[in-house]
Amino acid sequence: MVQVLTSAWALLLGMCLLMVGNGMQGTLLGIRGEVEGFSTFEMSIVMSAYFAGFLGGSRMAPGMIRRVGHVRVFAALASLISAVMILYPTFADPWVWSAGRVLIGFCFSAVYVTAESWLNEAADNSNRGKALSLYMIVQTLGIVMSQALLLTADPSGFVLFVIPSVLVSIAITPILLSISPTPAFETTKPMTLRQLAGFSPLGCFGMLILGGVFSAQFGMASVYGAQAGLSIAQISTFVATYFVGAVLLQYPIGWISDRMDRRVLIIIVSAIGAIGSVMGMLFGANFTMLLGSAFIVGGMSNPLYSLLIAHTNDFLEHDDMAAASGGLVFINGLGAVFGPLVVGALMENVGPSGFYMFTAALFVLLVGYAGYRATQRRSVPVDETGAYVVMSQASTTPLSMEYAQEYAIEADQEEDPDTRTA
Repeated sequence: MVQVLTSAWALLLGMCLLMVGNGMQGTLLGIRGEVEGFSTFEMSIVMSAYFAGFLGGSRMAPGMIRRVGHVRVFAALASLISAVMILYPTFADPWVWSAGRVLIGFCFSAVYVTAESWLNEAADNSNRGKALSLYMIVQTLGIVMSQALLLTADPSGFVLFVIPSVLVSIAITPILLSISPTPAFETTKPMTLRQLAGFSPLGCFGMLILGGVFSAQFGMASVYGAQAGLSIAQISTFVATYFVGAVLLQYPIGWISDRMDRRVLIIIVSAIGAIGSVMGMLFGANFTMLLGSAFIVGGMSNPLYSLLIAHTNDFLEHDDMAAASGGLVFINGLGAVFGPLVVGALMENVGPSGFYMFTAALFVLLVGYAGYRATQRRSVPVDETGAYVVMSQASTTPLSMEYAQEYAIEADQEEDPDTRTA
């Protein structure tokens, strides 16, 4: 771990600041939208726009990097992010905000791809797993810390929009000044979605479902809080609790997943997520219960993401694992685009409880489908399953997924030195 920090501290610091800026602007828009009188459905379009831009950026970024290089892409897109954050309070219109969110989602996705290629260059086979874990932890902690900054000024003013803009501008400085040389950039040709679904129907369905669950958390939690009448401090605590749960429960669930049938664990974790959602739906008026619900839902959904990737890998040859990464991220991104739109429509019609109604329904669907799939194919013996690698939905791109798949292959080969299929 010390070696990873020594070689990549500038990158990790920069990514932490970027995530503080990203987490802060996402929550802030939900609060400011309520101040500006935007409807819940208008805010759902604003929040959905980020995931549409992110999905596009993750697919276009590799071509941009090949044409003009890592440094130019990173600096140019980080500058655009900073500029858009300043423009939000200047043009308080849901359609302008939606356009800005598409652009910011696109830019953040490409920035992540660029940073991840540098991270992979800084790591080697002996510490790549630690580097990936530390990278994901730093990102999640950045989002958690960002929520505290919402208490530093009035959300109806300009200051809270200036802070993330400045943080993003500062974030690129240590990265661009400290990291060299520029790494080579290559990506694996992706597997078709039809092929991927043939290997793991549950993996594909689960990734689609979790896209909706995560985008509800990351995009609509602050809108829910504002509609439910929570104070700024309560909203920031509520949003942060999702990600605290994600960090604290990721590793215990990962440890368990290497020791039991993963389909059974997917059913159990999804059922607990559904219970947490129902708890928020029924007892949301009690703030303590609301935080408990957020902790459970966040603590189940993020590990489920890594768990579904590991489950999918169990049915893939090593040669196919990296190729499957782009398809898994794309399917998850599709779910994320539609998640806020459905949540917004539900909240418009049934009130704030529609937020938890949506996540509860998705978790129940995943429980049912995982149970069905368990009857269609024999499970992989525990001693033959692949490695569980910690991943975060907050910023996963095809590149980081591909690196995680490569690490999983390396881990499998270390456990079974006779394997030669990679």
